[in-house]
Amino acid sequence: MFMIENLMDVNPILLALFATLFTWGMTLVGSLLVFFFKRVNRNFMDATLGFAAGVMVAASFWSLLDPGINMANQNGSTAWLVASLGFMCGGVILYIGDKVVRLVLKRLKRENKDSFRRCVLLITSISLHNIPEGLSVGVAFGALLYNMNEVALLSAIVFAIGIGLQNLPEGSAVSLPLRREGYSRSKSFFFGQLSGLVEPISGVIGAVLVTYVSSILPFLLCFAAGAMIYVVVEELIPESQSNKCKDLMALFTLIGFTLMMVLDVALG
Repeated sequence: MFMIENLMDVNPILLALFATLFTWGMTLVGSLLVFFFKRVNRNFMDATLGFAAGVMVAASFWSLLDPGINMANQNGSTAWLVASLGFMCGGVILYIGDKVVRLVLKRLKRENKDSFRRCVLLITSISLHNIPEGLSVGVAFGALLYNMNEVALLSAIVFAIGIGLQNLPEGSAVSLPLRREGYSRSKSFFFGQLSGLVEPISGVIGAVLVTYVSSILPFLLCFAAGAMIYVVVEELIPESQSNKCKDLMALFTLIGFTLMMVLDVALG
């Protein structure tokens, strides 16, 4: 708790930068696996994704959506309208982004070699998903400017840890396939960690928006929640449930959800 007390004196934007540098660092660590393994244990990766999905679902409500609704009420706004618009915008923008990437890749398929197309596919798709993740972390820490206490800070930290954990297999999900495509280990590592570099950038942007334009904070919190739920439903849960031990992977999702819920509800 001593460390938490010290962090409470740090500017939320700087905290957001540190947090997203950590999440990028986890992508980097995952990419480093290309130097040691030809493949990573499937059960480990799926369990990590399942756990991260649980953390992100719980955080999407208790750390983002619920505070956004409460702030909208305090501002005199129509809370249900702000929440629904923000939540849907977060999901729809990711959906549109996925469609744009698919169209670009379809064109690359006609104009480039398969190995290059796969490289672009891996880096672009994961980078696209990392943007709202970084934004969400930035918003969570930026919101501390208006509600700085030990529990809120600890909740934001655990939220960032959850994002970082699910970035770990993402880094290896880029570097290992690139290695199989014939890229050198160093190039595979470089492109793998590159996919997570957008998180510190989007994280700082999210924190700055929240701290300097407080009126849009409720919308941004709900926007981040919608983006996170889209990533969980479209990417993390289907991937973890493709495991032959999917019932065990579901338990890891419950564990992640419970951990985040305890921090946000019991400690609060």
